Amino acid sequence: MTAIETPSALTSSGLRDRFGRVIRYLRLSVTEKCNFRCHYCRLAAGEGGEPRHDPLTTAELVRLVRLFARLGVGRFRLTGGEPLLRRDITTLLAAMLALPGVEEVSLSTNAYLLAGMAQELRNLGLRRVNISLDSLKPEMFARITRGGDLARVLSGIDAAVAAGLAPVKINTVVMGGINEQEIPDLINYARGRGVLLRFIETMPIGDAGAAVMGRHVPAAEIRARILATCGGELLPVSQPVGNGPASYFRIAGLGVDVGIISALSQHFCDTCNRVRLTSWGDLVLCLGREDRVDLREVLRSHADDATLCDMIAQAILRKPRGHEFAASSVSDNISPHPMASLGG
Repeated sequence: MTAIETPSALTSSGLRDRFGRVIRYLRLSVTEKCNFRCHYCRLAAGEGGEPRHDPLTTAELVRLVRLFARLGVGRFRLTGGEPLLRRDITTLLAAMLALPGVEEVSLSTNAYLLAGMAQELRNLGLRRVNISLDSLKPEMFARITRGGDLARVLSGIDAAVAAGLAPVKINTVVMGGINEQEIPDLINYARGRGVLLRFIETMPIGDAGAAVMGRHVPAAEIRARILATCGGELLPVSQPVGNGPASYFRIAGLGVDVGIISALSQHFCDTCNRVRLTSWGDLVLCLGREDRVDLREVLRSHADDATLCDMIAQAILRKPRGHEFAASSVSDNISPHPMASLGG
């Protein structure tokens, strides 16, 4: 991709980085807290990476969302940690959806608390939800999540479907020797529930992510295992919603669609249209690079909207061409950002 010479990220089409990519999507972490401790996301208790205190307030988050929407960012995703642990999450969702320029707010969750909240979230205007599900075996699920209750998560998925959230996307991080044997069972589960399943490569995000890279299963191997266990062909199909990083395929033998997100083996940096905001107020420009801008300090110094908008626009010009992950040399390419603070 050829770099575009421009003195400003602000264009008639919205925020544009140095490489011509228009930024339309903000992933908004609203808490670093989580009721699970998945191996690829967090270190074991006592090994560091504990949640920090004093996250951005609801008013501060809403103000930043309003400014991003003013700058042309229309799609937002609430992430964590586990976003449903934030006590004012419904207040935040309602306030965001009421802002001019906000086209959509979606949610990523582990679904542990979703059964009791799905209908209320849908009534407030939430339309889509992504749910982490790395195993259908209770003991394996508890091992991966360090104590998670599979039954409660499955109830949350059922509640999301019943509430009319669509699509409900199930995200499975594939790990060799851990859960890769469950690929056909997960496909059958998704088919039976009418949800969309996506398989995700492990990524060296933070120390926890780097520690599981020995379990990395590349996209080509995931596809091969699907074919070996499900038969038929894998036929490319279009994105069901939006233009996210997954490549989608129809399993001809079953008539069901699956997605594969391959951040390492077949990265999608050239079309990246997103940035991330941590619950602490850091604007993170790339999952795999150091680049980040502290909006919190300026926000709390009573800066006016024009100053904050200019700061965001200038930050977008620092967005790198792509990450530097490499499965073959992961020790030299560990993202400095813990996954627990980014929500993926």
